[in-house]
Amino acid sequence: MAPAPDWLFNSFIYLAAAVVVVPLAKKLGLGSIIGYLVAGIAIGPWGIGLVTEVQDILHFAEFGVVLMLFLIGLELEPQRLWSLRVPIFGWGSAQVAGCMVLIALTAMAFGVSWPVALVAGLGLALSSTAMALQTLDERHLRPTPGGQAGFAVLLFQDVAAIPILALLPVLAIATAAGAPEAIFLGSNTASSSESSAQAAIKIIAIMGGIIVGGRLLVRPLLHWIARSSTPEIFTAASLLLVVGIALLMLQVGLSMALGAFLAGVLLATSEYRRELETDIEPFKGLLLGLFFIAVGMGIDFGVLRNSPGLMAAVVLGFLAIKLVFIYGLAMLMKLPVQERPVFAVLLAQGGEFAFVVFQAAAGAKLLAPQTSSILIGAVALSMLLGPLLLLAIDKLMLKGFAGSGQNRQALPEIAEPQHAPVIIAGFGRYGQIVGRMLLAEGFAPTVLDHNADTVETVRSFGYRIFYGDASRLNLLRIAGAGSAKILVLAVDDVAQSLKIAEVVKAHFPHLEIVARARDVTHWNALRDRGVQRVEREMFEASLCSARGVLELLGQSPMDAMLKADRFRQHNQALFETMRPHHSNRKQVIAAARAGRQQLEAQIAEEQAQARAAVDQSVASNGQ
Repeated sequence: MAPAPDWLFNSFIYLAAAVVVVPLAKKLGLGSIIGYLVAGIAIGPWGIGLVTEVQDILHFAEFGVVLMLFLIGLELEPQRLWSLRVPIFGWGSAQVAGCMVLIALTAMAFGVSWPVALVAGLGLALSSTAMALQTLDERHLRPTPGGQAGFAVLLFQDVAAIPILALLPVLAIATAAGAPEAIFLGSNTASSSESSAQAAIKIIAIMGGIIVGGRLLVRPLLHWIARSSTPEIFTAASLLLVVGIALLMLQVGLSMALGAFLAGVLLATSEYRRELETDIEPFKGLLLGLFFIAVGMGIDFGVLRNSPGLMAAVVLGFLAIKLVFIYGLAMLMKLPVQERPVFAVLLAQGGEFAFVVFQAAAGAKLLAPQTSSILIGAVALSMLLGPLLLLAIDKLMLKGFAGSGQNRQALPEIAEPQHAPVIIAGFGRYGQIVGRMLLAEGFAPTVLDHNADTVETVRSFGYRIFYGDASRLNLLRIAGAGSAKILVLAVDDVAQSLKIAEVVKAHFPHLEIVARARDVTHWNALRDRGVQRVEREMFEASLCSARGVLELLGQSPMDAMLKADRFRQHNQALFETMRPHHSNRKQVIAAARAGRQQLEAQIAEEQAQARAAVDQSVASNGQ
């Protein structure tokens, strides 16, 4: 029997490690990222050694970051991106420059030469775009002020990566010449200027090509492919688009992720945006998981074993510097107090691009191999510590911040267990109507919402609302789910709504759930999870509008109300009939048609009876 190819065996190892370790990490409340990192450590050179070619896998897996930024770009229209220019170039440049200077000065204070200190500062100032954005999405924090600010800073870091890489060979020339002036007065100044001008022209040409192509060529191409009605070819075209842009950016030495992000922004207003998201999302998630596994495999525990004190000093030192500086930056940005610790931790950990910076610096002889290994190991360890720090912050925030009465008044976290009979999860337009009616009847619910702006605004009106993600088991316990009678599930996000329903059904089976459904699919998913009281958010409002239309057409308000009630009862009965078959599209369509015919027959019969009654009345009056 022929042996299995290496790529097939390695693929089996990666998938098996992820399938086994990640669910365990999620069950322990550690998050998927730690699960991927631990899986990488377990199968890597310093674990059981099943996989040894770490760098090859890391280069391939970095494409997951490219796909992620393309999808993020699809969510940002050019006008919205333009509105973020101040935080991107203002706060982003402040974070990178400030952290770089502080780290470099600290290293020089301990006797490190200025070129090494500068390279270390440049690399360690960067953060992990993949981990930060993944964490923001898992915690539903992307729309919050802290999430938006973090995204802006990360986007600037992707832009800053270009000049950082360009600086390394120039810095190598200066170091070899033995004088800082060589940066500007080296012997190859003329040729360098010429090559720089050519590189600038290539960069402008490529960027212009992406912009023009995104506007004029890509949309007609996607339209032509979509008309072929071949879904797999549209998926191939989606991946071809991202891969092609990544190759173009590599040709001019730019960031692949930055080019993919720009392409996504240009297609954000396209009619094919949702289709592109649907096709690319599975590849993005899988490759991001592989990226984190590769990071875990890449942690050099040999350096950690040989120089544990130095490694600990580097990791804790640069994390402390970045945490303090970024937290101060969050204060200057006037972010909500409860978002500042998360914002600081997400940007304090090292980033995947630091691997590229330190490897390039080692290749240019700016860093000794031992120094490069220590810095790369420090970045990888910081990426492992980041999620653990976030877990620690979660526990501290749930207990409340220690501070003055003024701070306590401003912070909306739950400080002590609640005992209200009703918990409302999500306090947007839907949840607020439920809450106002309960308060009018003398019931004061406990309200949970993960949008900091909503929490601060609603608190000013006197509501007992707390900041937090209601899908977290420990938060539900402190919110009083163990003693409450009813949970009103009013969150807008469908995935989060289903997760909350699963947690409540598993741990608080006595809690009656009254849920909001965005559409029929959401309604069926909630019912499948055992939620009996589910209301579609637009159904009653639509019925009221239909009643108004009937009244304007000449029907009496009473008749319009009775007909709306009849339609409601028929629709609800039809939904119950269709629910066992909701996963079978043909049966759903057949049931819907049968239900519509039944309703039409019922209306026709009622109209015939009404006409017969009128005729009989006329005949009686005639006699």
